[in-house]
Amino acid sequence: MFNDLRDAMRQLRKAPGFTATAVITLALGIGATTAIFTLVDQVMLKSLPVTKPEELWRVGDKIRCCNWGGYNQGDDGDFSLFSWEAYKNFRQNTPEFSDLAALQAGNAPLGVRRAGSQASADTYNGQEVSGNFFRTLGIQPWVGRLLTDADDQRGAPSVAVMSYRVWQQKFGSDPSVAGSNFQINGHAFTVIGVTPPGFYGAKLDGGGMPDFWLPITAEDTLAGDVSRLKRAQENYLDILGRVRPGVNPAALETKLRGVFHDWLASHVGDMEPGEKQLWQQQTLHIIPGGAGVASMRENYEDGLRILLIAAACVLLVACGNLANLMLARGLKERAQISIRVALGASRLRLVRKALVESVLLALIGGVFGVAVAYGGTRFILYLAFEMGSPNNHVPISPSPSLPVLLFALGISVLTGILFGTAPAWMTSHADPVEALRGANRSVGGGRTWAQKSLVIAQAAMSLVLLSAAALLAQSLRNLEHQSFGFQTEGRYVASINPTLSNYKPEQMEQLYRRIDDSIRQIPGVRMVSPALYGPMTGDSWNEGIRIQGKPEPGPKEDDSAGWVRAMPGFFDTIGATMVLGRPFTEDDTAATRPVAVVNEAFVKRFFKDQNPIGHHFGMDRLKYASTFEIIGVVKDMRYMTWGYKDPIGPMFFVPETQTVKYDDPVFTLGDSWSHFLYSIIIWAPGNPPGMEEKVRHALASVDPSLVLYNVNPYTQIVSGDFQQQNMIATLTSLFGILGLILAAVGLYGVMAYTVEQRTSEIGLRMALGADRASVIRMVLRGSFLQIGIGLGIGIPLAILAGKLMKDQLFGVSPWDPAMLATATILLALAALVASIVPARRAATVEPMVALRNE
Repeated sequence: MFNDLRDAMRQLRKAPGFTATAVITLALGIGATTAIFTLVDQVMLKSLPVTKPEELWRVGDKIRCCNWGGYNQGDDGDFSLFSWEAYKNFRQNTPEFSDLAALQAGNAPLGVRRAGSQASADTYNGQEVSGNFFRTLGIQPWVGRLLTDADDQRGAPSVAVMSYRVWQQKFGSDPSVAGSNFQINGHAFTVIGVTPPGFYGAKLDGGGMPDFWLPITAEDTLAGDVSRLKRAQENYLDILGRVRPGVNPAALETKLRGVFHDWLASHVGDMEPGEKQLWQQQTLHIIPGGAGVASMRENYEDGLRILLIAAACVLLVACGNLANLMLARGLKERAQISIRVALGASRLRLVRKALVESVLLALIGGVFGVAVAYGGTRFILYLAFEMGSPNNHVPISPSPSLPVLLFALGISVLTGILFGTAPAWMTSHADPVEALRGANRSVGGGRTWAQKSLVIAQAAMSLVLLSAAALLAQSLRNLEHQSFGFQTEGRYVASINPTLSNYKPEQMEQLYRRIDDSIRQIPGVRMVSPALYGPMTGDSWNEGIRIQGKPEPGPKEDDSAGWVRAMPGFFDTIGATMVLGRPFTEDDTAATRPVAVVNEAFVKRFFKDQNPIGHHFGMDRLKYASTFEIIGVVKDMRYMTWGYKDPIGPMFFVPETQTVKYDDPVFTLGDSWSHFLYSIIIWAPGNPPGMEEKVRHALASVDPSLVLYNVNPYTQIVSGDFQQQNMIATLTSLFGILGLILAAVGLYGVMAYTVEQRTSEIGLRMALGADRASVIRMVLRGSFLQIGIGLGIGIPLAILAGKLMKDQLFGVSPWDPAMLATATILLALAALVASIVPARRAATVEPMVALRNE
């Protein structure tokens, strides 16, 4: 074997063109597959970087973000988010857990600066966790100490833990950070420690990874009167526990349901009428928690599966090229092989020699493939997470890990064996007598068809890739160019957080008027309108709707609607169209009746297409059904950043200038909190340059303590909402192009080899009167016969592939004839380009030279 290896290395050095072609082809195929596997490994397969992740179990089997009010959850009653009170009840009544921790399902936006600093606060992501969170996960501090149960008590000193990444990048690994005082959202906190490198928490998400961890009880300090700790029905916590050895998960799940039902029963008096009818149907499930709360897994699972299949198709096309190269090389050297057979070499000896060469080539290709995979993974991470948000941090490293390296090694060896065995076996079956009698004669038809079969398979695979790429690209175009119901051109969104500057709700209207006046002074700005959240900015406030004059909706009836509070002029600023009535204006003040504008979907659901102007509705309770008077209907606007295939849901809009006084303090607090508007919509036709810097200056002139996250063009925001679809479409297109090139190279190699083997036949044909055009037609006919068969196989496979990825498509059918036609034409053009050179070479054969060589 060692001698075979040394001989294979010598042979590869003697044929640099062959070696380079094979290595580059394999490096691209193996690299593409390994790059996707890197993401699959870290997103789909990897456990949390914690102690014994296999002992962790999660209460709840759904990924939900970030708040869910009430005592019912989802159509199926499957609870996955819990309130602080419910969590404490679990912890007290389930000794089967050695530790049971809770973590905030969303994140807490933080404005942080070191105590005594006069600089503006930096914005970070925070996460509230229980005091035993780090102990449950088995995490030790890198510097200082981590949270304990004593820190998570109401009235305890305010403390926080910093992530290693922030400590290293923002504070230069300064050990004095531990124990230092910081201002967080205007409140004094002490940073008590730093987490170890590589720890990112118990939640893997595509964005908003924690920079600071705070005790859950810090909610009282940060949120004040609207603290979620005070409301038993405010579900916003994920629960993760470490189960004691020997505990049966099925029995534990049954006990947890009983504990939860007992807790719900104690709150029947607090439930709404519909909740009282459904609370006994509520349930929960537990699932292995070694991967934590992997929301990224749920979001990217289907896309990564498509990309892995596409990369595997590219690898198959590359392997087809390797097999063809090995077969052509073996057949070209059949005289030498025949001599070896004549001298006594066994078939097994010849196969082993060829296999060693094939596996060596594949291993070299795999080494270069790892380099391709590293660069490819960085590119994929940019497409998936950073293109729309350059400062986004995702705990995924492009560096190949041990599982990735083993994958690359395994796939390289497998490639070499699988696609080297058949060529090695075929070339070893040379007849010594025939080969020595006429070494330059055409090879047997079986061997020629082996090569042609590989080209046919490559053509079929390429068509599938090209068709999938065309479908996904058209789907992305449909997504980005659909009618959103508002205008994006010339519009910007400035994202602020006034709660970080300690403003009171009653101060907000005057603050926004000052902001409006200041930003309007920027040259090119036509209109400005703050809003609770802008369309497609990723936020959502939702309530149940009660219509005056109509009974309480049934427990299974969908009565929900999203809602937005905004300043007058909002609809003109965003470019929305009023279809009935009027928008709210400066005349709608605190002294006038509360008014609302609803969208068309609201009218369809609650008024059955009747004229809603003058009708009244309210939120959540029938006694509030007369709260708002409808004064206008606006065209449906796409607000959510998910569910693009679903119709736009009901929404209503209320003015910032009005406040509703409820007799329930919880409702009053919710109304007050809604006056903090986080999006400033700016209409500046022509896109004046330097908008972010100008807006920052304008806000600083209003109040230097205002926290501004960013100012983004609306076109960029909308594009960022489709980042995942863009990644899938881009990579599938790249794989399609790569597969097309590799298939064309394979076809060129086969046709060139066929022309070389048929030189004497072509010379004889021309000697008997065939002209050059007929020779070219003969070669092209053979080429397109292979491509035609490949298309015949590939078209049904492409349709099947389209059906399998139909959930990723928007506005295009899985069997779209235009997409199939486009892919077919591209493949035919590539085949023509790959065949024309060998065809022209065949037409230049001199009959006498060919016959003399024969």
